[in-house]
Amino acid sequence: MFKGSMVAIVTPFKDDKIDEKSLRNLIEFQIKNRTSAIVPCGTTGESATLSFEEHRRVIEITVEQVKKRIPVIAGTGSNSTKEAIMLTKDAKKAGADASLQVAPYYNRPTQRGLYEHFKTIAQEVDIPLILYNIASRTGVNIEPETVAKLANECKNIVGIKEASGNLEQMSHIKALCGENFALISGDDSLTLPILSIGGVGVISVIANIVPYDVAEMIDNFEKNNIQEARRIHYRLLPLVKAMFIETNPIPVKTAMGLMGLCNPDLRLPLSKMSSENLEKLKKVLIDYGLLKI
Repeated sequence: MFKGSMVAIVTPFKDDKIDEKSLRNLIEFQIKNRTSAIVPCGTTGESATLSFEEHRRVIEITVEQVKKRIPVIAGTGSNSTKEAIMLTKDAKKAGADASLQVAPYYNRPTQRGLYEHFKTIAQEVDIPLILYNIASRTGVNIEPETVAKLANECKNIVGIKEASGNLEQMSHIKALCGENFALISGDDSLTLPILSIGGVGVISVIANIVPYDVAEMIDNFEKNNIQEARRIHYRLLPLVKAMFIETNPIPVKTAMGLMGLCNPDLRLPLSKMSSENLEKLKKVLIDYGLLKI
């Protein structure tokens, strides 16, 4: 159910409020371009600066607009277990198909703390949960043994978005958790390598601007058209690099503004891209064919 090109969708703002019309338009753009799931309120969706009310509303809008055509995987993680449970219950009530649960940030819990955090959420909310491992932001790595213990004991913990950058660790997770546990790339640059070790897809940043191409790469891999999948992978790489020239989602939102997809406004403490990096971004977009000179 949770596979393929899944977009970590941005949250468009206008006058510092959620731009509901633009969000609905972006969802339609994604569905028309073969995206297989929408992931609202993740890092790319600036969840850290959304109020609880805004968080709920973004998920509600997404569920309403998707109309069950593809899954909605709502980002409802928190460094407070109680808050994560509250947000996950709200997402279930809104009709989300699953929840993305980031490792608690700043607290830096032990492996036992991580295990108890995720297990408590799984026991409290009967909705499929996808763990999200990104130590570069949270300060803590979810070890493969912890993932396996959770997968074995909690029937609704069904997968992990892996952004550790460590393919050996991901291989270990896959070996411990088995075929039915979804290994999902959290790094656009590693989607193809992760597919090769048994991954099922990506929760993608660049799919915000090139959803069809990301879906096409994964589709070609699944059809064993490896050479074509590899060609798309290498074509995407400069774009991937550009999307992380500054902190995500600054570059992708800036690109979307340049492409006319939505307003590029960000919320502090995220700020506008530097003029030097903006020129680098424009060049990559022009080279890819997404902007005209």
